[in-house]
Amino acid sequence: KAGYISLNPDGIFAVNSGGVPGTQVDFDEDLNLADSQDFIAELALNLGSFRLAAGYLPVDFSGKGNLNQTLIFNGKPFLVNSEVSSSVDMDIYDLGLTWNLLNIDDLPVRIQIGPELSVKVVDANVSMVDQAAGLSESASLIAAVPTLGARARVGLSDWGALVGRVGYMEYDGNSFIDVDGQIEFSPIPLVGVFAGYRFLDLEIDESGLFVDATLDGPYAGVFARF
Repeated sequence: KAGYISLNPDGIFAVNSGGVPGTQVDFDEDLNLADSQDFIAELALNLGSFRLAAGYLPVDFSGKGNLNQTLIFNGKPFLVNSEVSSSVDMDIYDLGLTWNLLNIDDLPVRIQIGPELSVKVVDANVSMVDQAAGLSESASLIAAVPTLGARARVGLSDWGALVGRVGYMEYDGNSFIDVDGQIEFSPIPLVGVFAGYRFLDLEIDESGLFVDATLDGPYAGVFARF
């Protein structure tokens, strides 16, 4: 599968450095971050009752505006009323294994339902630049968050299907919620189109970088089966 997704950001982040706590920065109110629009991809392999899938979701929020308060970011002050360019970039790699405990394929309607174990690897980078003051700071992290959930697919003959997926995990101050709903339409054999809506709620506190955000939005694309 290959497609295009638009995600709306909502949440906060902070960057600590050298024992200096960072200001919790609001994506929208403080930085005017625009929606992320980018390409997505997924590759899946069906092996009997098991489904192994790998997905890629890039997230790229950026914006520019005048600060309404002084912010401490990575130990440095960004002063009130200064014009600041900022960005939040995340690459989310998703590897999941589904065991279809219910796998009915001998009826006009095909049903697959089962638990799913997934690992989300988040490669994140946040940056702020005040060109007038010659100040540029950034911070990054890589964190792996496992989730446990379920996946269901209801196929309507050979031309259409409804797919739902949910995963959740919370541990050691980190949490991840992933909810995905999708419609597939295949007017001709082996190829088709899909559309859906995805909701992500993540809280990551690692290596001095704290992110508490929700990302949600629609997507659409094309797929091929072999």
